[in-house]
Amino acid sequence: MRVGYLCLALLLIAGLAASQQEQQTQEQPPQQPEQRQQEAPRKPTLGPAPAPSLYGPRTSNTTDARKLMRVRRIYVERIDNSLSEKLAEGFAKTRRFRIVASRNEADAVLRGSCVSLRRMKTVHSEAYLNDMNGAAIWQDNVRRPYNPPTLEAAVSETASLIVTHLTESAMEAEHR
Repeated sequence: MRVGYLCLALLLIAGLAASQQEQQTQEQPPQQPEQRQQEAPRKPTLGPAPAPSLYGPRTSNTTDARKLMRVRRIYVERIDNSLSEKLAEGFAKTRRFRIVASRNEADAVLRGSCVSLRRMKTVHSEAYLNDMNGAAIWQDNVRRPYNPPTLEAAVSETASLIVTHLTESAMEAEHR
């Protein structure tokens, strides 16, 4: 019986000590407004919102803007579904880039993939612009539906979007 009273007394003492600690932490002096602003955590951001594009949401990403500014001649590697040919035609219409026939003449290499997902009725294309050492400069990822338009029309639209995105990214890099 005495052991029970002793345990009960210890529990009461521990409870009183804990409640006094809570009261002490609540009675801390109020902080100055300057201190509150400094301690307020800032929400992470991804930077300013990109400007809207006339050609839909931006799917391209510039890895190295300085290198992109210096690129004038591009060698286009073979890409499935004739995307490489359509890209070469698209770049021929722009004045910003010139397509070359061999890697030795190029400032950068454009490579990628173009996969038609027949069940989903979409074309998924990825394009990567690398310097001659293989370092990444720019990349783009485009998905386009097809079936009402033919596969060839969807690939043509994809090529024009990639050309437009690369040209816009180069212009943005020059204006920075």
